Amino acid sequence: MLAIEDLRTPLIGPVSLAVERGQISALLGPSGSGKSLILRAIVDLDPNEGTVTLDVQERASMPAPEWRRRVALVPAESGWWADRVCDHFDAESELAGLLEAVELPEALDWYVARLSSGERHRLAIVRALANRPDALLLDEPTATLDEHATGLVEALIRDQCERGVAVLLVTHDEAQPARLSAGRHRVERGRLVSLPGVAL
Repeated sequence: MLAIEDLRTPLIGPVSLAVERGQISALLGPSGSGKSLILRAIVDLDPNEGTVTLDVQERASMPAPEWRRRVALVPAESGWWADRVCDHFDAESELAGLLEAVELPEALDWYVARLSSGERHRLAIVRALANRPDALLLDEPTATLDEHATGLVEALIRDQCERGVAVLLVTHDEAQPARLSAGRHRVERGRLVSLPGVAL
């Protein structure tokens, strides 16, 4: 389980939330409400206070790179630092199934400059999953995708959930949580607020 207790920064919080393994939770809310900042704080990219644990292990007890491997964040705009796609992956032999799932089986041989924004985002999700995280944080995972590609990514998210990964995603698509059978939490001014019929 990914458990967040009294997480806060100067811009958000306090936020408390738990996502069980095999569960998907969605953060909804207007632009600028703090959804992305919550994800960044969870992976310790911004200075923050509070307690974050994965299963029984506290974030503070492990090196930051190890935490970010186990609790992987895919931001809305992914970073690419080398010319070729393959240079961003460590274990190509384990990627075939993930690349097939997003219908980009040949992408490792491509140059990053030729990728569309949607292809970059699908590959960023694959890049995170290649490290076999225990929890996956997704910031607008389908915002740049067409309907077909959105279906591919949502199927991949469901598959990871079935494998026991805890998934927390930010979305502006009000219908997406229902499609993913996800719990729904609304963010306003950096805090979680109750939704009708949904207990925090």
